[in-house]
Amino acid sequence: MSIHAHRYFARVLQLSGKEEIAGTMASIGVDLHGIERMLPKTGHHLLYLKRVPVRAAMLIKQGMLARDGDAALSWEASNMSAEHTDIIMMGTEGQLRSALALLHQQPFGLPLLAKEAEIALNACIVNKPYWRIGEKSYDLSRRTLVMGILNVTPDSFSDGGRYRDPNRALEHALNMIEEGADIIDIGAESTRPGSAEVTADEELLRLIPVIERLSDKTDVPISIDTRNAGTAAAALQAGAVIINDISGLTHDPDMASVVADRGASLVTMHIKGTPETMQLAPSYEDLMGEVSSFLYDSIDRAVAAGVAEDRIVVDPGIGFGKTGDNNLEILRRLMELRSLGRPILLGASRKAFIGAILNTAPQKRLEGTLAVNTMGIANGASIVRVHDVKSTVMACRMAEAILYGRKEAEKG
Repeated sequence: MSIHAHRYFARVLQLSGKEEIAGTMASIGVDLHGIERMLPKTGHHLLYLKRVPVRAAMLIKQGMLARDGDAALSWEASNMSAEHTDIIMMGTEGQLRSALALLHQQPFGLPLLAKEAEIALNACIVNKPYWRIGEKSYDLSRRTLVMGILNVTPDSFSDGGRYRDPNRALEHALNMIEEGADIIDIGAESTRPGSAEVTADEELLRLIPVIERLSDKTDVPISIDTRNAGTAAAALQAGAVIINDISGLTHDPDMASVVADRGASLVTMHIKGTPETMQLAPSYEDLMGEVSSFLYDSIDRAVAAGVAEDRIVVDPGIGFGKTGDNNLEILRRLMELRSLGRPILLGASRKAFIGAILNTAPQKRLEGTLAVNTMGIANGASIVRVHDVKSTVMACRMAEAILYGRKEAEKG
């Protein structure tokens, strides 16, 4: 059974300041007095769980209070007038672990809740997981992987049309590898806002010659950016080993099976809507909660089809059904997605929100992209997907030296 056969969508929150913490408490229905009383206790870890049965929530609160921690739940749950409540457990790592250990002995579904919560806590506090690609496992605890973007499309937002010719595409891919790219991600369908879907035949006509040429020249893993199972199957047969699905396995019901049957690795991304509609009027009641829940479900779908969990990476989908402010919030709170237990890929290279802030065209967004990626690494990203490989590799190595110390970073 997948560790994500869950009901509670456990995640460790990453909130900046008392005002944001108070707003999150208010959003789950905590009364003003309760918020004021609990705010002094929020200086450590905040563990969020959704739709916890009220009887279970009361046991959790009692357990946290007994350990000098606390748990925030809705006012309706406190007076037993609701059946379920979202809950925020707050305390030190030791307090949380002690309370969760006790829950394994309780009724009301609490052993399952405790297991989910412990997985989220471990993923955020203890380690970054490995990513298995082909026969190799990549240790992401000290080294960020750089995924170079190769668009073989006529209309991608940044470099559409430049690499439609297979020979030019091959030359560019080999150049990115020489600059330090760990993975080459090839896309044959533009998914910029408002773009129309291309046929599978057209997608394959653009992809297969490049995959075949590149796989003959290098052992660097080849990833295919596609949401179509037929395209994925043909690409994997031609030499690709990773499928990067921007739909989070929602576009084609056969995608997860194709990935599983061929032992491929998977990047599954959050999107709201489709490329055609995603930027019309994106809105969220709980941005990080909705992104996390979507990705939890996508992981479940993949694992149920037979994809090994250590082959899965998640992507929050910067720019895919998000406003500029949404993108910035995801970047600030990126660490929360480590609660999913899988590595995080960040794909923000040259995106429109960078251009809006810096007032620059796509080809002039290198500095903004480097800032986003280095902050992303500090906040938990393990893979960055970029157009400018050489500059990104240097920025990653510097960020790792700062985060882990030079000797530790060099071990990675």
